[in-house]
Amino acid sequence: MASQKGMPSSALRVLEEVLGMGSTAAGDTAEAVAAEGAYYLEQVTITETSEDDYEYEEIPDDNYSIPEGEEDLAKAVQIVQEQATDTQILEQKTVLSSKHAVPEAIEGFLCNFLIKMGMTRTLDCFQSEWYELIQKGVTELRGGGHVPDVYTQNMLLENENKILKKELKHYKQAADKAREDLLKTQKERDFHRMHHKRTVQEKDKLINDLKGLKLHYASYEPTIRVLYEKHHALLKQKMLTSLERDRAVGQISGLQETLKRMEIGHSFHAPEITVVPNCEKENAPEGPTQKGLREAREQSKRKTKMKVNTKDSVFPSDMQPNPNLCLCKENICPAKFDYKLNDIFRLHELPVSCIIMHPRKDILISCGEDRVWKVVGLPKGNVLLTGLGHTDWLSDCCFHPSGNKLATSSGDTTVKLWDLSKGNCILTFEGHTHAVWSCTWHSCGDFVASSSLDTTSKIWDVNSERCRCTLYGHTDSVNSIEFFPCSNILLTGSADKSLSAWDARTGKCEQSLYGHMHSINDATFTPRGHMIASCDACGVTKLWDFRKLLPIVSIDVGPSPGNEVNFDSSGQVLAQASGNGVIHLLDLKSGQIHKLMGHESEAHTVVFSHDGETLFSGDSDGTIRTWS
Repeated sequence: MASQKGMPSSALRVLEEVLGMGSTAAGDTAEAVAAEGAYYLEQVTITETSEDDYEYEEIPDDNYSIPEGEEDLAKAVQIVQEQATDTQILEQKTVLSSKHAVPEAIEGFLCNFLIKMGMTRTLDCFQSEWYELIQKGVTELRGGGHVPDVYTQNMLLENENKILKKELKHYKQAADKAREDLLKTQKERDFHRMHHKRTVQEKDKLINDLKGLKLHYASYEPTIRVLYEKHHALLKQKMLTSLERDRAVGQISGLQETLKRMEIGHSFHAPEITVVPNCEKENAPEGPTQKGLREAREQSKRKTKMKVNTKDSVFPSDMQPNPNLCLCKENICPAKFDYKLNDIFRLHELPVSCIIMHPRKDILISCGEDRVWKVVGLPKGNVLLTGLGHTDWLSDCCFHPSGNKLATSSGDTTVKLWDLSKGNCILTFEGHTHAVWSCTWHSCGDFVASSSLDTTSKIWDVNSERCRCTLYGHTDSVNSIEFFPCSNILLTGSADKSLSAWDARTGKCEQSLYGHMHSINDATFTPRGHMIASCDACGVTKLWDFRKLLPIVSIDVGPSPGNEVNFDSSGQVLAQASGNGVIHLLDLKSGQIHKLMGHESEAHTVVFSHDGETLFSGDSDGTIRTWS
């Protein structure tokens, strides 16, 4: 039982501090003591024979039971420890502590503050004066009180704030590092993405090139067949030549014996020796070798006589008026684009390489890889004349300004001039070391220019029958060449992706134009001569201002290669023959592109009629298509 006794107030304060009660609890206790007096503890013993009516609840001991067969002491102790640990965890989660934290006293707070600030002398003065007042009894311990919770909380918050600031700094550093890693990763991603796109583009380009090579290889099969037949013919000719050689050796040996006999004087039959063999030669048929030798001797004699009597031609010194300027002014008809396939002429056994229109008549000339050129009458397409003489495929041809002569270039490295009235070859220019791709006449008719795979171009004098000048400057095959209308300026397009303008009188390159990214296949002037059109191996067509020597526009109709470009007589429409068999028509005024579909394979060449009402295109299957 508890009883009330009087206790000194100092003892109560000591008891409160020992029990850890807060300032609020101490205040409540003081009020209770003032009202009812002090309490003290008294020991009470309860005997077993207590007869009170209270019923105690039995606590089940299931949690501490040991399973059967596991009577091991160590395992039992471990199980008990785990259960005790689980019980403590549950109590921490469910039971709230009823004790209050002992707040810090005012004097302790002041001492800690002075120590923290390093004010040692002030601390010594405070402690000496404070404890002196306590010993004298002037100041009671209770009067000092405790530090309010808000200051303690502020200190805790300050510590947490410092910790959070350190963590924030660490997180910022981690974020900066992560940002740098992210930027680096993004750059690597962009680089790999760009590399992947470039790889895909190169793969597509290689696939297209492979398809083009397959088609090109397929087009070589007829050529191989022709070469095989040519090989057999040459073998037969070789056998015949060897037989003729043996017969000639026998005749020579007989003549030598006859001469020996004449010297000795046994039998001298001068008339028989000199006349009879001649009669035999006149009556005996000539072999191909003897016939070729005789023709070569006669031709060399004619050339020698002509060279003795001819001199070098002179380039025109003044610019001649361009007749196409008047034609362009007179031609005010609107441009035509609604061409439809009208007819197909089969003229060659191998691909058609070139088509040109006669400058005055309604006839055209086509050249093929079967080594033949043909004069075709329009509009029926009947063959008027056939020219044979080149030993390899024909690449290009060009009319003399008068229209009565023709120049052809070939893969046999020669340029030949033909008389169209008789259909025979009148002159052959030899000097290139590789195939000749293109040829063109000067407007005066005295010069022919040619471009070759040997990276050079040559200017030939028709009258003196010699090369007047060789143009050096391109680093790859020169695929096209053309004279500027009525002038001494030459335009060349090369596989080194550049166009060059040359002065034919000096052989110097006056200007080069750069802009194509692939090999240039063809280049030409407008009829007025103020503009240049060029196409390359990836289907890109460019227009250039020839007066300013600057690019005007670029049109990409690829990826199939552009094989040839040509203007109509008005200069308003540009036609391009494409490797995929499509003829592209470009309206220079509106910029619109029209397509003509009708070729079954690759379109090699395209040309307009004089009135612009008809279009002619050459196919790799040896046919010419007319569009009107």
